Amino acid sequence: MPFMPVKFTLQKRVKLAQGLWMLYWLSVIVGILIFSLGIFFKIELRKRSEMMDNNENHLVPNLLMLVGALACGINAFGGKVCHDSLDPNKFSKWKPMLKMFLLLCCGFNVLLLLVALLCFLMQFAVYLTLAEGLKNGIKFYKDTDTPGRCFMKRTLDMTQIEFRCCGNNNFRDWFEVQWISNRYLDMSNDVVKDRVLSNVEGKYLMDSVPFSCCNPGSPRPCIQHHLTNNSAHYDYDHRTEELNIWVRGCREALFSYYSSMMNSIGALVILTIVLESVDMAGLKYLCTALETMADPENPECESEGWLLEKGVKETFADVLSKVKTMGKTNQVEEGGDAPEA
Repeated sequence: MPFMPVKFTLQKRVKLAQGLWMLYWLSVIVGILIFSLGIFFKIELRKRSEMMDNNENHLVPNLLMLVGALACGINAFGGKVCHDSLDPNKFSKWKPMLKMFLLLCCGFNVLLLLVALLCFLMQFAVYLTLAEGLKNGIKFYKDTDTPGRCFMKRTLDMTQIEFRCCGNNNFRDWFEVQWISNRYLDMSNDVVKDRVLSNVEGKYLMDSVPFSCCNPGSPRPCIQHHLTNNSAHYDYDHRTEELNIWVRGCREALFSYYSSMMNSIGALVILTIVLESVDMAGLKYLCTALETMADPENPECESEGWLLEKGVKETFADVLSKVKTMGKTNQVEEGGDAPEA
């Protein structure tokens, strides 16, 4: 007995074909949106690639662009089939390939599910990448004359300004590195010389942060130097006063930005899976309804459509038996008679 059979009249078949045509072209629009989001995500990753430790994160945007392009092609084909379904002459040329098309749609849904899972699971990799990349970015901030690091300062400054953050974990990360190049240090100054000589690694460390850490909304001029020295500023206590620099770390800010983007894209991909499943079910009903017409020459006659030709258990058993049969044919037979000499 067919699974979930439905009786169709001519009017129902026409409405089903028209509704499916609209759904397929809606799926094409969603495919374009996914492709566009993949491009946008890739651009956002490339903009801050200097602060990211590896390029593995580009797997997700590359897959998004792939499934977006496939969605456009597959759903455009499905829309064409639905458009031609009410013309027996046009539909006859699509009929032999519909079974393969439905299998392709099933495989495409599996790929969409994989992409959705990656959107959620790869967030941890993004977090680790940002942690290591920002740590190196702060370390190489001063190397504006070194090939490959010339734009690190600009990238990090623009990131701190745009995302209203400072440092990797917080602004104190700048206290642990020399972020001012030696070419801008006056080594004839005794204070500078003593600070360099007092450090084991010969670095010029100070309790200061770059200007990009400053909060423009602060009522007082930015205090970016001697942040922990209360006597260096009038009416200032770094332990009790709200600092006029960003206290949020850039790792947290960037991860929040990228994770929200990946969560939104993942939700859209899951919605696409639901839409594709509805398209597949509707196309299966339409095809079986057209195949079971009592008199194909009379479009007014009734027909019956279904999702599966047999019940779920019977269909599963048939598929399992076919898989076993294919496995047996691929095995080398053993124990046969030896060929005669």
